[in-house]
Amino acid sequence: MISEDKSQDEKNLIVYRGNKIFIVMNKYPYNNGHIMLVPYRHITKFSELNNDEIIEVLDLLKKLENCYQRTMSPNGFNLGVNLGIDAGAGYEHLHFHLVPRWRGDTNFMPVIADTKVIPESLINSYRKLKGCFE
Repeated sequence: MISEDKSQDEKNLIVYRGNKIFIVMNKYPYNNGHIMLVPYRHITKFSELNNDEIIEVLDLLKKLENCYQRTMSPNGFNLGVNLGIDAGAGYEHLHFHLVPRWRGDTNFMPVIADTKVIPESLINSYRKLKGCFE
């Protein structure tokens, strides 16, 4: 699932490697700063998370909330979990999404042009978030 070669973390958009969970930028974001928190274990159901994984993912979400406030100043967040292949995950592997939101961040572009405008490059968002874990 995740390469052990840490020298490729920026290329692969891996923000952080924890004990049980890693954080990766979404290559096809809903909004700038969209990340995913993914257990190293290949599991498909929320009920399969063990206590250590639950504690780590919640701790990382707290750290990320503070990180985003310091680096991007969002007005809110969407937090989601894709459970199962038909839930939009693309493949069966449990992961969490955290998407920062700003007032007015939705507009007409997705409706008329089938295009989402992301006002910051993935690599700039990556470097901001990565800095919070160094």
